[in-house]
Amino acid sequence: MTTTANMILAYIRPFILVIGALTVGFPPSVKAQSFKTNDPQTSLSPAAYTALPLGAIRPKAWLLHQLQIMNEGASGHLDEVYAKVKNDNGWLGGKGDGWEETPYWLDGALPLAYLLDDARLKQKVQHYIDWTLDHQRPSGYFGPLTAWERKTGKQVSADSCGAGDDWWPRMIMLKVLQQYYTATNDKRVIPFMTRYFQYQLKTIRQCPLSRWTDWASSRGADNALIAQWLYTQTGQKELLELAAILQQQAIPWSQLLLGRDWVITAAAYQDNDNWMTRHGVNVGMGLKDPAVQYQRTSDSLYLKALYTGFRDLMSLHGLPFGMFSADEDLHGNAPEQGTELCATVEAMFSLENIIGITGDTRFMDALERMAFNALPGQTTDDYNNKQYFQMANQLRIAKGVFDFSLPFEREMTNVLGMRSGYTCCLANMHQGWTKFTSHLWYATPNHGLAALHYSPNEVKSRVGAGNTAVTIREETNYPFDDNIRFLLQTRDAVEFPWQLRIPAWCKEAVISVNGKELQREQGGRMVTINRKWHNGDRLELKLPMTITVSEWGRNTRAVERGPLVYALKLKENWKKQQDEVEGEYFSVSTNDTWNYGLLQKAVTDPQTQMTVAQTQPVKDDFIWNLAHAPLEIKVPAKQITRWQLTAGSQELAPVPVSSREGLYRGPTEPTVTNITLVPIGCTKVRIVAFPVVR
Repeated sequence: MTTTANMILAYIRPFILVIGALTVGFPPSVKAQSFKTNDPQTSLSPAAYTALPLGAIRPKAWLLHQLQIMNEGASGHLDEVYAKVKNDNGWLGGKGDGWEETPYWLDGALPLAYLLDDARLKQKVQHYIDWTLDHQRPSGYFGPLTAWERKTGKQVSADSCGAGDDWWPRMIMLKVLQQYYTATNDKRVIPFMTRYFQYQLKTIRQCPLSRWTDWASSRGADNALIAQWLYTQTGQKELLELAAILQQQAIPWSQLLLGRDWVITAAAYQDNDNWMTRHGVNVGMGLKDPAVQYQRTSDSLYLKALYTGFRDLMSLHGLPFGMFSADEDLHGNAPEQGTELCATVEAMFSLENIIGITGDTRFMDALERMAFNALPGQTTDDYNNKQYFQMANQLRIAKGVFDFSLPFEREMTNVLGMRSGYTCCLANMHQGWTKFTSHLWYATPNHGLAALHYSPNEVKSRVGAGNTAVTIREETNYPFDDNIRFLLQTRDAVEFPWQLRIPAWCKEAVISVNGKELQREQGGRMVTINRKWHNGDRLELKLPMTITVSEWGRNTRAVERGPLVYALKLKENWKKQQDEVEGEYFSVSTNDTWNYGLLQKAVTDPQTQMTVAQTQPVKDDFIWNLAHAPLEIKVPAKQITRWQLTAGSQELAPVPVSSREGLYRGPTEPTVTNITLVPIGCTKVRIVAFPVVR
């Protein structure tokens, strides 16, 4: 085993298999294994962690600035700049948008308002909350007025459920209301949800999830997730009955994830057969299904499905920035495949819930990789424009028919625009950073706190047997810096367990309390410090970052350091253009040389052959772009002259073929060049998956 192969660590281990190992070790067919679906137990399995109330965590430093940018841009003003949400909105009683885009926007705008404690945005989203809560039908049905209701003057009831509209947009609004309740304790929410789920239980067989569209049956786990959350608030057994029925009517994601044929077939076929099971956003949402069902049934087979399915997904479709291909379908692991922005933020939300239920650090590492690598580069600095599909190896952002499973006749799926591609991502992109922020900390079952992801923030919570109020300020430049400092404030000394995640990529973490080293721990585990804490106590976590090299599709290699993946730094040429249908957009290109292969000796021994340098400090006004990139890695490489862009409108850069040893054996330039890599989240055009040369 080469050093390079041994360095497929951190996030990749143990989920992602080395490509050559994919042909062995298949488990028995899922048909021989039976999941529990309607278990007689009357309670949920204890969760490993519980999300804190919205607003308990407040972003600081660079993370605060990121959310402020969003508030000043589309996240805080979508209802003013996007006609579909702006005009006569159905979620305010009008005849306009009554589908998914308004709830999508609120699903990010509402947490943004409370994370920033912004009065203007709170007031704005409150209008939608109030209208929804105040216009629930006597039957329990809610949402925009249906065409039948407007025509007849009647209201949707259990006997006329077919006159309602699709279940799917209501699933999103339930997520919004759940967050709103944790932030405000508004006494209207629990009775509102209770009445709605009673209505759903009465009607779900007559009007099943698939009654209107396949979207609801594809995403039934999101519905069950909130029903089970409400059970934790009320203890009503009927909610578990409803969750079991929802599972039976939805796409069987747990069976698919465990069965394995699904993910293999998705790599081979891109036709219309069962395409909803390959749709990347559906997959991102479906990832939570095994955890949700495990929570209800305590059946460990669901956990096996989760582990097996996620590993297979990332083996066959994974890309270096931590996401799977989703353009829109799953589309293999070639680095020129695309990933939809909606798929990334939905996969992140699924992982945030999986983490709470399972407490598995592997999913924490996976979430961190997505947040710091896949998420930042797919929007413009002002958060007003987005890419529908981004690529790992991306040398040109432009109109065109790229190698995506959804070519889209207007050829706008790759550009950076407000309305380019489908606008679902314009409405949905806001939940990525906001929910990541609100899930930096979780509560533990034994009255403690767990720091599961790291970024600058301040958390307020109650801990210990006496429910003592504490404030913890987390000061760090993570993920760019390896030092995380916690300062605790409390009026009274309090004993409680404080958990810290040690990422799998960290060989040995150092934990200190009040300047004195307490212990050292290896990566890939949770560490609990249980002691009596006093006002002013300082806890410091040191996570030494080393340069590693990981293996990806088509025998390529990516350079990593700590939680960040690095990409070739290329000068970006931005051009503003106009589409007659989808409006203003940006294309980005480069004239820099890009066709490099990494030297074999550097891949084998990155510690001595590559060097990292901090080029500028991470300031509070940090932006994920080239101008603010704080770190660079110098890597010896050679130019591969025959590696060229394909002709035509696509202008892709398919990776040249390598040998089994992982080497490109074609001609290269004799001169060794030290190329510069920067964090991939700071780039728009880049190479991140490199061939290897002698």
